[in-house]
Amino acid sequence: MVLFVYGYCDQRDCFYCPLGENRKNVTQMYANERPVEDDADVIEEAKRMSALGTSITGGEPQEALDRTCHYLELLKDEFGEDHHTHLYTGIPGGRENMRRLSEAGLDEIRFHPPLEQWGDLHGTEWEDILYIAREEGLTPAFEIPGIRAEEEFLEFLDEGAADFCNINEFEMSDGNYRRMQEEGFELKDDHMSAVEGSHDILEKMGDHEKVYFCTSVFKDAAQHRSRLKRMARNIRRPFDDVTDDGTLVYGKAWTTEARLETLGVPEEYYTVKSEHVELAWWLLEEMVEEGDVEKGEIVEQYPTYDGTVVERTPLSNSADAGRATADD
Repeated sequence: MVLFVYGYCDQRDCFYCPLGENRKNVTQMYANERPVEDDADVIEEAKRMSALGTSITGGEPQEALDRTCHYLELLKDEFGEDHHTHLYTGIPGGRENMRRLSEAGLDEIRFHPPLEQWGDLHGTEWEDILYIAREEGLTPAFEIPGIRAEEEFLEFLDEGAADFCNINEFEMSDGNYRRMQEEGFELKDDHMSAVEGSHDILEKMGDHEKVYFCTSVFKDAAQHRSRLKRMARNIRRPFDDVTDDGTLVYGKAWTTEARLETLGVPEEYYTVKSEHVELAWWLLEEMVEEGDVEKGEIVEQYPTYDGTVVERTPLSNSADAGRATADD
């Protein structure tokens, strides 16, 4: 689970910050895409996706340390010590912060030093905090965007100061696109977000056994899809189909429970809503084709808390039945 605890980051205004307007400089928390109003929202979202761990992010989580520690404690109390927690931070923080985070249940901390200091981190508070974090019981690591190769990170790995270094493929987003262009970065051909040249960082850093490169495709497709599939499997009703993309598919018809009972539909194949019924899509399709039900639609939606609809496919006996998207 991704727990967004705080949208402010007072240390610097990074031109590559990917946060959109709904997340930047806000105090609203989010568990994945779910707005968090109370502790129960966090626990429910974690259970919804069978989360094995949680990443704490922002903004800057250390600038909302009381809140961050509270939710670390909550997660560990609810799911136990095996629920792995890691935190992304752009500031060193100091020993007291490391101690508090560790006591609250943080397992791993991933530092992202300012770009302008890359190559000159030795002998600074950034080197010190790696050893301090370890002394306080945390696993220290780096997580950086793939802006450029920087061998100093490899030196920290070889010296044993950091356990690993994650490199995320450099990306453009709605939140940083204009600033990225002003800095001279361009999108890779035929790609929605990856920046041209980001893979070049692997030529100097990719062979190290403790360096891991995460492509935008993997983050968007594999990680997100895996989360959706777990959610879908957890909340699916007996008649819901789970797709390879982790969405749920079912039928929707404006008929009555009495009509379904007359047609001999087993009760496990449908559920009654206030103004319609939802049922197995394949069963509805068959019923419309045979004239048992006049019309309906096949609905595909995300298994997230708000149930965003991806697509609706109308079913009708009429010859002009078409296909509609969620926007229609």
